[in-house]
Amino acid sequence: MHYVCKKLYQIILCNSIGIALFLSWYLPVDHGFWASMDRAVFFYFNQHLAESRFFLYFVAFTNFRAFDLVAGACMLLILLYYFFQQNSEGKRRIICIFIAMALSTVAVKLLDRQLDFHRLSPTLYFTNMHEPVNFVSEMTGWNVKDSSTASFPGDHGAMLLIFTAFLARYFGRKACLAGMILCILFSLPRIMSGAHWFTDVAVGSLSLVLLSMSWVLLTPAANTVIKWLEAKLLFPNFKNF
Repeated sequence: MHYVCKKLYQIILCNSIGIALFLSWYLPVDHGFWASMDRAVFFYFNQHLAESRFFLYFVAFTNFRAFDLVAGACMLLILLYYFFQQNSEGKRRIICIFIAMALSTVAVKLLDRQLDFHRLSPTLYFTNMHEPVNFVSEMTGWNVKDSSTASFPGDHGAMLLIFTAFLARYFGRKACLAGMILCILFSLPRIMSGAHWFTDVAVGSLSLVLLSMSWVLLTPAANTVIKWLEAKLLFPNFKNF
């Protein structure tokens, strides 16, 4: 009974924080204090694009679509680190955890598509407001991600936060810390290029993941899926790995 009450408290806490965070952005006129923070973050990076050639090409390189594979590779390396520490049974479980995480990401992505806020990225928004904006793609001639017509909530940030939540649930604090570092490192490029606002990740992605993953990871839902996968799926013999 104590365990159930503890988990219920954690779910209520995560949902309360998620709702409060979202409403602090959604309810105030022009998003309240978040608007000034968004503007400051965007123009800080956008001005540096014109001041530093190194920074410009760094931002351009990290906003290639193919660079997303680097984030995926880093996520895979973390899972492999724990995978090779396990016995055969543990390795099968990690594969099932990965599949459950992938299914959760797809589900949240489908939910994300229903939450269409029609929010322009800062590059497009300030261009429409007739303010001078530096576009990475125009300055470099490279086809990179530096704008969006539906930037809220941030999909990259949500994916990385889901990964971090699963690490925290099944692999402990060190793994969670590694996930948080990845989340910051691979969410920043979209913010620096102006494809996303700061609050697309800090408010949109975070509130979405707090509200959704609390019901997946703090209830029997994730464990039920993982145990079902362990029972139904055929796995190779991992004794030699």
